[in-house]
Formats: sequence, structure tokens, C-alpha cells
Amino acid sequence: MSQYRDLYQKKLMTPEKAVASIPNGGRIIHGMASAEPPALLGAIAGRLRNGDLKGIEIYTLLPSKHAAATYLAPEFRDCLTAFSWFVSPSNRGFVQVGLDYYIPNLFHQIPRLIREFMEVDVTVTTVSPMDKNGFFTFGTINDYISTAARCCKTLLVEVNENMPRVFGDSLLHVSEVDAIVENNTPLFEIAFSTPKPEAEAIARIVAAEIPDGATLQVGIGGIPAKVCEFLSDRKDLGIHSELFNPALMKLIKQGAVTGRRKILNPRKHVFTNALGDKELYEFIHDNPSCESYPVSYVNDPVNIARQDNFISVNATIEVDLLGQCNSETLDGAQYSGTGGQLDFVRGAFNSPGGKSIIAFYSTAHDGAVSRIVPRLGVGNAITVPRMDTHCLATEYGIVNLKGKSTRDRALAVISLAHPRFRDELRREAENMYLV
Repeated sequence: MSQYRDLYQKKLMTPEKAVASIPNGGRIIHGMASAEPPALLGAIAGRLRNGDLKGIEIYTLLPSKHAAATYLAPEFRDCLTAFSWFVSPSNRGFVQVGLDYYIPNLFHQIPRLIREFMEVDVTVTTVSPMDKNGFFTFGTINDYISTAARCCKTLLVEVNENMPRVFGDSLLHVSEVDAIVENNTPLFEIAFSTPKPEAEAIARIVAAEIPDGATLQVGIGGIPAKVCEFLSDRKDLGIHSELFNPALMKLIKQGAVTGRRKILNPRKHVFTNALGDKELYEFIHDNPSCESYPVSYVNDPVNIARQDNFISVNATIEVDLLGQCNSETLDGAQYSGTGGQLDFVRGAFNSPGGKSIIAFYSTAHDGAVSRIVPRLGVGNAITVPRMDTHCLATEYGIVNLKGKSTRDRALAVISLAHPRFRDELRREAENMYLV
């Protein structure tokens, strides 16, 4: 232990000293959400403010409050360029006016993009405290940051005693680190949106499709979380999910999730990121049943398909009459990102007995707008192509589009719309020569 502690102390320094070696024009990747390192990002912002650092590029996914409070401030637009693999409230406005840039991607491919297409000067992230054998862990966030940590020229870590210690492929040895800073700030917590009244009807419909022994992935949002509330009576469910959230934690505590029937990582609750509140972070801390892996493993459609009865539940913004799903743009502007949605849509369908379900409210703006449209809006993204869409669900039911003709899928999609919009959608389908 003493040799690792000595090495730790040798590398321990102030945030200002740690970032002093970042070169002008350097490329930086930082951990996202609860892995954002506020002290290191603050020190980088300090160098930018002093005119000591210019021309840098910063990459992340889902920039959150510490990014917003530091380098994303408008005052730094002349000395850096910010890129993200997912758009969040912190940078949405900048992306929509061309001040920051979104990188289209499939989440599971980001580690490969980092390895093969990027030369990374510096990686900065928050880690859990070091153990007696000299290992930190990446804690709540593994995704691409564990790869970036091994592909960069310089690795700076911010040790936070509030970061949980997580099992799986999450270890980082002190010998791999170039500089260490300590900062025990509370971890970033996320409050999930409150579901609309229709969410219960949708959740009941979707939950009925999930059998005992299924392996689950649930996306972010009120509807996927609501589905979990109706699974407490299931037996031996498993978790293999991009996101580990409080709804999944509750199913474990209720005994509905055991992972005993999983083919890959049996009896383990597998994720690449964990986002929630303090209770969630305390639950995964030093919990051998919870394992974190890089997103290149968790979201790989091949690995997803290796599980039997894999059920993927995600949300979307709008669906057209061909079954195409737009889950990331509004009025032609980037609103969020693809994330792992298409990864799980494809992987779940290829799972023996598996099923991909895209669940969404039939309307928006208090019922004034149909989320089912004849065609996706001009400039809006196709997150899930029509040939990949499996099951769609609203409060009016669930339909399976696989194997259906354009005529039959248009009629199926229309059946999910609010009755007030069905006649109009039928007329549009006729105008499009679909029916």
C-alpha cells in the first residue's frame, strides 16, 4: 500500500498545476454528467480567462452544470471550440446557432472513434478514491471516458470521495495517471421528468410485453421509468442497460431483478452509465452485483443480441407513417442525440425472443399536436430507420411493424394516433399512395 500511496502523493497537485501542461491548440476529452471534474474544468477556464490557453478543442457527451459554469461560458467562444456527442440543455442553444458542434454517432462506436480517428492530448474526469492496491474506478460514468483515459497523452483525474466505487471493467491504476487533484464536491444528480397522466396507460401496455426472465434496457425519460413500476411481480429479470437509473434500482430491491437467466454476465446488473440521486450512487457503491463496462461493450448490438428475451424500451419525439422515428431533433434543430437508441433497437430485435419497443405519447402541447405525422419535419433526423423499427406503443396500443408492407404499417401507425387526428392521417396516407 505504501508504494501506491507514495506514487499518489507524488502525483497529487493543485488543479492549476495539473492543467498547466495543456498545450495551445490541444484536444481535450472530459467525463460527462456526474463524472465532470469541476475543479479541473474550473482551472482550464481560468487559463482561458487569463489568455494563457487558446485554440483548444473540448469534447464530451451530455455537457452538464460544471461544463456550463466553466468553459461553455460565452466569454470563451474566441479561444475554444466545443464538440459534443449528445446535446443537452447546457449547450443546446449554442449548437442551434452554430457556436458549438454536434457530432452524429452511434454511442457504442464512440470509443472506436476516439481510438482510430482522434489524437487526444488530455483526458480529464472524476474518479473514486484509490484502494490499497492503487486502483481508482471510473465510478458512475464509464462509457467512452475509460477508452479516452487510455488513448490520451496526458490523463488528469479528480478524486472525489462521493464517487462510488464500481465493479466490472472500471479499474484505473494510479500508475496510468499523470496528475491527481482532490475535490469532494457533491455529485451531479439528475431529476427525471414527471410522467404525464397517459404514461400509466402506455406503461401497462409495454409492461405486458415483458416476460419473466427478460433482460431489460430502459432509456431516459418518464415513460421508460414508469414501465418499471409495473414489473415488480416479475421473476428473474436481468439488466443490461446503457443507463442504470432509480427505477431499475427499485426493481432490484423489490426482488424482481436477479439476473439469473442472463446469458452474458449472469447475476450481474450491467450498465455503462449510472445517473440518478444520492440513493442510487450509494446503492452501486462497492456493490459486487453492479458492474460497469465501456459503452463499446454494453451497447454493442452483437452483445445485446447474445441475451435471450432482451426487451429494449425507449422514447421518441415523433413517428411518421412509414414507422421512422425522430428522437433527437425539433423543427430541424438538434435537440438531443441518437445516444444508444439505435444500438438497442437493433440488438434487441436480434435477440432470441427479444423485442424493441419505442413508446411515446400520441400528442404534444396538451393534445394540440399529433406526434404521429405523415412525414418527419424538414431537417429532422431519422434516429430509427423504418427498416429497424420493431414495436411502437402509445396510450392507444402497441403494434409490430416488422414484416409489414408500407400500407399495413401506415394503418398500424395511424391506429396509435389520438382519434382526433386519425382521419387526417388517413387522408395524408392516401395522398402518399400508401393506402
